[in-house]
Amino acid sequence: MDDVLTGSGTRAAPPRPTTAVSPRQLSPERVVQAAVEFVDKHGLAELSMRRLGAYLGVDPMALYRHVAGRDALLDAVVEVVVEDVLDTMRRETADSSSWQDYLHRLAFAVRGAALEHPQVFPLVATRPPAAPWLRPPLRSVRWVELFLSTLRRAGFTGRQAVAAYRAFTSFLLGHLLLEVSALGVDTGPEPELEPDGDTEDLDDFPTVRGLQPELTEDHSAAEFQRALDDLLARVEEMRLGEDPAV
Repeated sequence: MDDVLTGSGTRAAPPRPTTAVSPRQLSPERVVQAAVEFVDKHGLAELSMRRLGAYLGVDPMALYRHVAGRDALLDAVVEVVVEDVLDTMRRETADSSSWQDYLHRLAFAVRGAALEHPQVFPLVATRPPAAPWLRPPLRSVRWVELFLSTLRRAGFTGRQAVAAYRAFTSFLLGHLLLEVSALGVDTGPEPELEPDGDTEDLDDFPTVRGLQPELTEDHSAAEFQRALDDLLARVEEMRLGEDPAV
C-alpha cells in the first residue's frame, strides 16, 4: 500500500473513505468521487491510481475497469467540480436580469467551488485536451461554451464575447488561485496532457468552435496594459476619496 505525506513530512497510510468498497461496488462515479475526496484531503500531487486504490481498499488494477488512467481521472475530477458550478448557475441564473447579473452570479459560483475544493481548483486552469489553443486556458470547454453563448445571446459580437471571456477569466482565475494559494495549496502547474490537435471533440461546443480563431489569438501584452490602466484609475479614485468601497 502506498503512503501519503502528512503535514510533518512523514508518510502515513492513506485513510479510507467512511465506507470501504469492494471491487463489485465500484463504478466510474464512485471512483471519481473518491478521487475528489482524496485530492481534497491530500492534494493533487499525491493522487495516483495506486494510492487511490489503497484509499478505496481495492487493487489499483480494478480502477482501470472504470477509468482509463490518471489523465482521464483528472478530467473527470474537473468535470465534477465544474458540474457543481453549472448546477449552481442553473439554479441561480434562471432569473438573471442582465449579463452583468449573470457574470456576477457566475463569479461567486466559481469562487464557491474553489473554496470548497481548493486542492482541485488549480487543475481547472489548465489546457483542455480538446482545445489546447484556448487562451486563457480553462480545462472545461463546456464552461467556456456556456460563457460565450450566454454573452452572444445578450447581444455581444463574437469578438466582444471573446474579449469579455479573456478579461473575466483572467481576473477570476488570477484572484482565486491567489486565494487558494493563501490556504497553503500548491498552485504549480500540473503536467499537461499531450494535445492531439483533433477538434472533433468540439462538435458539442459550436460557439467555441466558431470562435476558435479569436480564442487562439494572443493579446496578453495589450490586455495586461489595459487591466493595469484600469487598476491605476481605481487607485486614483481611492486616493481622491471617490471610491465608496474604501
